[in-house]
Amino acid sequence: MAISINTNNTATIASFNLNASNKMLRTSLNRLSSGKQIVSPADDAGGLAVSMKLSSAIRRSHAVDKNIGNAISFAQVQDGAMSATTNILDRMGELRTLADDVTKNSSDLANYNIEFQQLRNQLDNIANEKFNGISLFTGSGVGFNTSDATTQLKVYTTEEGSSSGVTVSLTKATLLTALNVNGAGNDQVNGTYAENDNLAASTSSTTDITAFTVDEITKAIENLATLRAVNGGQTSRLQFAQSQLQTNVTHLEQANSRIIDVDVARESTAFARYNVLVQSGSSMLAQANGLTNIALNLLT
Repeated sequence: MAISINTNNTATIASFNLNASNKMLRTSLNRLSSGKQIVSPADDAGGLAVSMKLSSAIRRSHAVDKNIGNAISFAQVQDGAMSATTNILDRMGELRTLADDVTKNSSDLANYNIEFQQLRNQLDNIANEKFNGISLFTGSGVGFNTSDATTQLKVYTTEEGSSSGVTVSLTKATLLTALNVNGAGNDQVNGTYAENDNLAASTSSTTDITAFTVDEITKAIENLATLRAVNGGQTSRLQFAQSQLQTNVTHLEQANSRIIDVDVARESTAFARYNVLVQSGSSMLAQANGLTNIALNLLT
């Protein structure tokens, strides 16, 4: 190779190699410091697009998980209210049975009726309970244990949302209808609602304890058992739906990790390699730049 001053091909090649090694070293540093395999879109444009969609789906899934948890809480509060209702009905049945005692005079019956009316008022309060402003129970105009639009709360259990998402219907229990048993005959409820015929009533109701039979109170307890069974089934389904969602989120995170997360073991090996190349390249560039001194020696 000719000895020249204007062109130093050896130094040019060494500089090119150094720049390439330095670029890879910087990329490796960025990956290790960020923990991400894709630092810029140029690293893997397609992979970045997929990762962005997966990350969005994961965030939505976490939000759905919270929504399902709130729906389960709604159902649990609803069941708690119905459990309290059942206890009240048990006491009302006991009072009504005591009122059948032939040894009780009119004054005794009046005393039983005082507690009975207070319990009716408490049932009315329970029927108007709300969860974060949402009524736990539907009104008296809805049929017993129905599933129309007025009694259903739609709970999305997947991250697709309203377009194609899977839903679970959470029912507002028809508590007032279940307690409308006075004059029901062989049916579970009286088809014509009237507060004076309902075990739940405001303070304005004047229906006496003797207007209800033990059989009617028993029917109300049976109605409550049905409503609680529906509540339990829906709660169980929501819990399984939440478990399935959490499993899906785990798998989505694993898929996204394979795309976006850096393999620290492999990248640290690459970092050590590029670090050596940069240092040796710097040294060799300095040596190549000194080759022109040979021409100067020939001129002296």
